[in-house]
Amino acid sequence: MRYVSTRGLAPTLSFSEVVFAGLAEDGGLYVPEDYPVMSLQEWHRLRGKPYAEVAFAIMRPFMHQAFDDATLRGMIERAYSGFSQPDNITPLIQVGPEDWILELFHGPTLAFKDYAMQMLAQIFEGLLAQQHRPLTIVGATSGDTGSAALHACREIQGAQVFILHPHGRVSEVQRKQMTTIIAPHIRNIALQGTFDDCQAMVKQLFQDSEARKNWGLTAVNSINWARILPQVVYYAYAALALGAPERKVSFTVPTGNFGNMFACFVAQKMGLPLGRCVVASNRNNILTRFFQTGVMHARAVEASVSPSMDIQVSSNFERMLFEIQSRSATIVKNQMDSFKKTGEFSVDSGALAALREHYDAFDATDAQTADMILIMEQKTGYLCDPHTAVGCAAVRRWRKLGGAGVMVALACAHPSKFDAVVQGATGKPVVVPERLKQTLLAPEKVNVLANDFGVVRDFIAASRR
Repeated sequence: MRYVSTRGLAPTLSFSEVVFAGLAEDGGLYVPEDYPVMSLQEWHRLRGKPYAEVAFAIMRPFMHQAFDDATLRGMIERAYSGFSQPDNITPLIQVGPEDWILELFHGPTLAFKDYAMQMLAQIFEGLLAQQHRPLTIVGATSGDTGSAALHACREIQGAQVFILHPHGRVSEVQRKQMTTIIAPHIRNIALQGTFDDCQAMVKQLFQDSEARKNWGLTAVNSINWARILPQVVYYAYAALALGAPERKVSFTVPTGNFGNMFACFVAQKMGLPLGRCVVASNRNNILTRFFQTGVMHARAVEASVSPSMDIQVSSNFERMLFEIQSRSATIVKNQMDSFKKTGEFSVDSGALAALREHYDAFDATDAQTADMILIMEQKTGYLCDPHTAVGCAAVRRWRKLGGAGVMVALACAHPSKFDAVVQGATGKPVVVPERLKQTLLAPEKVNVLANDFGVVRDFIAASRR
């Protein structure tokens, strides 16, 4: 298994090289040269198997010879051993005749990012055991990626970890889940800007040849292929539990950066028949507008009650552009160059039509999000966080427009992480898990930095010494 850049100018790499590279040298994102395809019989044989067994079957072909089977199985077991329900780490909750919620918040930081990040940390450790090299892990977060990354990577020996979040633009719980993880090799950076600024800063670091070469720079964001891969598993696991491959299951994904949604696409590329994919956005609805018009046009980021989706630059959508446009790196590079220069690019009618064959897209305002939290609580008894509510609002609109069949909405965070919003919508207090109570009382350590590349680079360089 080899990997190619979506922009076509970077070298083709192996799995382990892609993990350490993070972002391609040409600014593109790595994708497999070919996707391994499983037969319907192979999918059927995975029905009823434990989550770890499904994870092994899906991830094994992407890793080629990076790890032997026994090592990989051990990594998977360790990755998910700390989840609150080890025997049912991705519960499916029925909330309607054909409507389900897939709970993805039973990991250490109560958010879906744990499912990939815990595995990524195991991959880092496994590769470092084979290769003695410096490792500087960087990441940008709109809320949940940072805490999941820091929790997962805090035990990695020999690594330096730097996580950037937008100062004052994450919830109090999200901030404290990051800033209370205090260790000599961990640095929290509160950047005076938006998430898009944080993400741009990380990408700029990867364009710095000295940093890449001398620091051993790699990424925990979903620009790193090894972050996407473990997320494929829970789509397959949920679909199989609800009757796939014989029965087509649809998914609704609250998304800003499109990484979670792209993982669903990968499951399809591997031969798993799925139904519709519904993209759910908040008021920062660049993806909704794109699926309506075929034009990706960035606006200013607006703060919302679902801050993890406050994004106007959906980095992982580049991978989808590559796949839907006949894997033309030239077209993608031109589009990304245009987007960087003007904040806008478009796709032709054929590409847009191909996307619409599989995808629907809806958005929700803050008021609609709060209303949906209340509706879900009153009509189904299910209490959801604002990001999950954005997804549930999209399901509701999809159903009204004739959407039929089994639909799974992803619950991406525990409601206690956004207790003020949830309590404001329902008028009822949110039960806070014990592990989160302890975090809220812990001391914090954070570095507030200007939105300036030189300032950030100098801080990382000095901290690594």
